[in-house]
Amino acid sequence: MSRITSAEFQRNVGLYQDKALAEPVTITKDGEERLVLLSVEEYKRLKRRDRRVVRLEEFTDEEMALIATAEVPAEHAHLDAELKDWRT
Repeated sequence: MSRITSAEFQRNVGLYQDKALAEPVTITKDGEERLVLLSVEEYKRLKRRDRRVVRLEEFTDEEMALIATAEVPAEHAHLDAELKDWRT
């Protein structure tokens, strides 16, 4: 990922637009990361990964059955400790 100042970005907008098609370009101001320029394809890919909130009542009986029988892969079993206070 390229990292440039806002002044450098302003001097070479076209160059960094082209670079952003291949990899994200981080733009800084006063030494702090402020913006990231990226391709539309990458933006759309990230948006597809957004979480979707679903109310419990919206699940079908089939989905509820799948959830009830789901098993955690062994490599993630350590995450059970995160739920220790939830279980009754």
